[in-house]
Amino acid sequence: MSVSKRHKENLSTCDRDLEYPLNDAVSLIKSLSHTKFDESVDMAINLGVDPKHADQLVRGTVSLPNGTGKSIKVVVIAKDDDKINMAKDAGADDSGFEELLSKIEKGWVDFDVLIATPDVMPQVGRLGKVLGPRGLMPNPKTGTVTSDISKAVSEVKAGKVEFRVDKLGVIHISVGRISFEEDKLCENIEVCMNAIIRAKPASVKGIYLKKFTLSSTMGPGIRVDKKSFIS
Repeated sequence: MSVSKRHKENLSTCDRDLEYPLNDAVSLIKSLSHTKFDESVDMAINLGVDPKHADQLVRGTVSLPNGTGKSIKVVVIAKDDDKINMAKDAGADDSGFEELLSKIEKGWVDFDVLIATPDVMPQVGRLGKVLGPRGLMPNPKTGTVTSDISKAVSEVKAGKVEFRVDKLGVIHISVGRISFEEDKLCENIEVCMNAIIRAKPASVKGIYLKKFTLSSTMGPGIRVDKKSFIS
């Protein structure tokens, strides 16, 4: 794959082997952004876990204090008319029951988060082949299976995001936009890192945080010093 002149220049600006302090890494990422669109800022955390073992899966949610910088499309599945109306009032992009189940069953997944009330999970569970591979299946552990629909929708819209380790032991998560002020990005990143640290499985021994890389959509990966996040 060919590498653009701009990308080569970006790579020459940063030391790929150096772990930068968080503030310096964020400042560098912002300085290397030259695109005409507002790039996302993403974290990649390599963990010392073996996802093949159920007791070493790392998963959770975190509310970013400064939001994600993008509009999150939320869909709610509920039977009760009051819950459906609560979802709409809280800002859900769509809510309902049978019609939504039918659309999803046919392959419709034009949304970022699916929230469901506990009583409809038997029906939602049957859509696992559509929702599962895309990470859209509601789960009580992430607050997406709940009776408190208003709270769940409001939290997601305000910047609550889910993180989950992949089969290679890496967590990928978006923490904002390149247009964010540096201190806002740093705050989001710190809150996110602290949540991942708190989610460390008791069965994990040795080094938990192995590598922390920060990047923008079109920019190079910048390694971040992990020491400040390890007590």
